[in-house]
Order: sequence, then structure tokens, then C-alpha cells
Amino acid sequence: MNATPSLREVLALGAGLTLSGLSLAQSQTAPNVREVKIQANVQDFGSIEPGNPESKLWVLDFKFKDPRLLTADVPARGKKTCWYLWFQVINNTGKPRTCFPVFELVTHDRQTRHRDQYLPSVLEEVKQVEDPKNYLKIKSSYSFANELIPVSLADAVPKAVTGVAIWDDVDPDANYYSIFVSGLSNGYTVTDPIPPDTEEVIRRKTLQLNFRRFGDRIEMKSSEIQFQAPAVWVYRGSPMKIPGLKGK
Repeated sequence: MNATPSLREVLALGAGLTLSGLSLAQSQTAPNVREVKIQANVQDFGSIEPGNPESKLWVLDFKFKDPRLLTADVPARGKKTCWYLWFQVINNTGKPRTCFPVFELVTHDRQTRHRDQYLPSVLEEVKQVEDPKNYLKIKSSYSFANELIPVSLADAVPKAVTGVAIWDDVDPDANYYSIFVSGLSNGYTVTDPIPPDTEEVIRRKTLQLNFRRFGDRIEMKSSEIQFQAPAVWVYRGSPMKIPGLKGK
């Protein structure tokens, strides 16, 4: 019996290997996208049970790219060097969730705080860089709460929702940053007031991403901004109010 494969069999085998390789590549995270692992904290009011819609405590999955720089015309402000963070939110909690992510960039060497901004014209320029064909339907972080984050099922392609956080006021002399992301979890804790305040402090389960920029303000480049692993989950003070909670 002739064991030599025919040309048709060789071509079929090659096509199968190619498709298998593509499938594997597509199932993995893109090379420049970082995936955050869900972590438990001692302050959690319950255990995190991914896929369980009845779990009291839930945490959404988060992916991001290192912050990037874009020079853009900002209405009423002129040409600005804007920072933006591309991110994706994935819901593996077993139940549709509302997500209103809040991004705060803190500079540790300049001691400044910057809340992300709603800048539609800059968002459109970011889309042309990150998704010119509009496959991902990139949202502003401010529009995330308009729709529920759909549930991603196990062994299925994740239903990622993509967004961008934007800043146009980051100190160009700063080199050490943290970006804090709240709204990815319903986890919170209440601590005693900090005198002279009389209201309890609400602390939300918050993602902390640390970065360092190598270089100076003369020729700022996106490639100079590097993530400082690991990503960590912390409970951070929040202006959020809880109905029925009274100050002492």
C-alpha cells in the first residue's frame, strides 16, 4: 500500500494547520494589550465568583494598552498634547452589568490629579488611529453607562466593549503616574470619618495601574510610557454617596 500522501492531502493538511494557527492566534490577547487579573481584597464583602449571577460581589474583566500621546486641536483650548488610555471591559459575571468607569490620573512626582475628560473631537482622532474601520465601536468612558455590558459565555468569544479615557492637562514634566479605575466592581467599604469631617468615608474597589515615562518634555513619545507591573486592586476613597448612610 502506498503511504505517500497525494498533493490534495498535503494541501488539505496545510490549510488545516493554517486555520488552526489562526484560531489559536485570534484566541490570544493581542501583543500590545495587557489583561488584568481579578484579585480578592481583605475588604471584600464577599467572595468573587466569576460566572455566578447570584454572587453578591462582582468584578468586570479589564484589558488596556499603555497610555499614548496624541497632538490634537481641542475646542476653545487650542493645540494640546493629549493622553489617552485604550481599554476593554468584559463581563464574565454571569449577569448583564452597568459600568460607569471613572479614570483618575495621579502624578506622583508633581503631586497633581487629573480626571479623564469628555473631548469628542479628540475621541474621533483617537478612533482614526486605533480603529479606522470602526470595528470596535470605541466609546467615550462617559458613554459606557448608556448600555449594559453583555455577558460573555464560557468557551465563547468574549463580548468586549471598547472605550477610551482622555486627558489634555497632564503635566509634561511628570514621569511617574498611576491611573485609578473605579466602576469595574460593586465592591465598597465604609470607614470612620477623617476629622474634621463627620461623614463616613466610602472606599470603592478600584484598579490601580502604575506607569513611568522615560524622557523629558522636549520630545515626548508614546513609546517612552511603560507599564510598571503588577496591576493591583485597592479600596480607594470615593465621593460616592450611599442612600441611607448617615454621618456620625
